[in-house]
Amino acid sequence: MKKIIITLILNILVSTIYCQTNDSTSIKLTEELEKIYAREYVNGFSVAIVNQDSILYQKGFGYSDIKTSKKYTNNTVQNIASISKTFIGIALLKAQELGKLNLDDPINKHLLFDVSNPHFPNEQITIRQLATHTSSIKDPSRYEKNGYILKEKDNKEAKVNSNFRSPNEKMVLDEFLKNILSEDGKWYKKSNFLKTKPGAIFEYSNVAAGLAALIIEKAINQSFNKFTNEYIFKPLGMFDTGWSFTEVDFSKHSKLYLNNETELAFYQLVNYPDGGLITSSNDLGKYLAELIAGYTLNGKILNNQSYKELFKPQLTDVNYTERNKGTYNDEYNMGVFMGISAQGQIGHTGGDPGVATHMFFNSETKIGKLLIVNTDLKKEGIKEFIDIWKKLEEYETKL
Repeated sequence: MKKIIITLILNILVSTIYCQTNDSTSIKLTEELEKIYAREYVNGFSVAIVNQDSILYQKGFGYSDIKTSKKYTNNTVQNIASISKTFIGIALLKAQELGKLNLDDPINKHLLFDVSNPHFPNEQITIRQLATHTSSIKDPSRYEKNGYILKEKDNKEAKVNSNFRSPNEKMVLDEFLKNILSEDGKWYKKSNFLKTKPGAIFEYSNVAAGLAALIIEKAINQSFNKFTNEYIFKPLGMFDTGWSFTEVDFSKHSKLYLNNETELAFYQLVNYPDGGLITSSNDLGKYLAELIAGYTLNGKILNNQSYKELFKPQLTDVNYTERNKGTYNDEYNMGVFMGISAQGQIGHTGGDPGVATHMFFNSETKIGKLLIVNTDLKKEGIKEFIDIWKKLEEYETKL
């Protein structure tokens, strides 16, 4: 009995020492991040550091609304840009598990309109090619010109970008994509496709990502937003996450900013699956922890075979004219809409008007981190973004 009691006391002491060390490290990290925020080039941001078991650190800094002095917290929500694409990858593999599609299916098997590269009309485009950005589908000018829709007509003093369209110009996803990719579409051009055959060359494509989400809808006969809510958000407890303003608690939504003073009008994406997910660092941290667990084959929303496919490098040097070997370059290689860097960092970056995001985990240490910013990055803001990320790097193994 005495041995058991001594063991219990030692365990408690070790736990206490660990907690004190962890708390001390968290405080130091917070102080360092507050110093960067104090430069006043970023209005609000949130961060998280996680492993596969839990969130090790999370915190918000600055303001989600400067005028009302509303703090940016780890529960503040905003769109996260292209990190959203990783959810398309999870959804594709879940649909495959359910027997609704196969990654190597020709895309026209599931679409109600035909999509083919006019330069190679006999070459079928596959779902896998969409998911690895090798489909030969380009992002035409219409993606930018018609893809951003204002939340409201009257935006008062908020800045409206020149390419933001009126709410009455909003269209559904399949109409938008048909206009660009179908020969019957009003914006269709041969130049919307590369002059290289499908599967040959890596060319990052937001339009292809949206098309993959549309294929999921057609294959399962359910909207993409409802499917991801059922199979990803709810199982992970991501209750502050959704694809539209009506699917989240809008009172928690951050304002977005062009600089440290100018507020940007709220907008939505027509091609919403490619970058329109609205979430918080708290919710995204849960998702990142699940990705790490899935990488070690301990995930819960996909089976092990699907997780192996998600993270398997799909491309080689043949698919690139040039490969960037930067530590966090998410285009060095691709899983299924999952970026893989040359240095073993797995995740995705994101950027949209008033938004900058990073989410990666280290495939060796199995520690991940994320950063969500509510301000357009100019010359100074980019430095602050990098400095915040470097601080997360510095402390990620100390927590």
